[in-house]
Amino acid sequence: MWYTYFLQNKYGKWYTGATGDLQKRILEHNSGETRSTKYGGPWKLIYCEICINKKDAFAREKYLKSGMGKRYLKNRLKFFFAKGF
Repeated sequence: MWYTYFLQNKYGKWYTGATGDLQKRILEHNSGETRSTKYGGPWKLIYCEICINKKDAFAREKYLKSGMGKRYLKNRLKFFFAKGF
């Protein structure tokens, strides 16, 4: 299984990624092992999609990082963002 995931920190910054081991990857983000999220933690998992194929997961990550993908996430999580978490 492969995962495409969306994280948010306490400052409201977003991070989108893909991995084969979601739990391990989130621990790496929160322990400072990942350069792109080293500062600004802790990171919380907000959204996740499961893919059977690695290429599909990374293609979905690329889409979610695009303008249309960000709009998709804002619409998909509109009640989450409405509460101001």
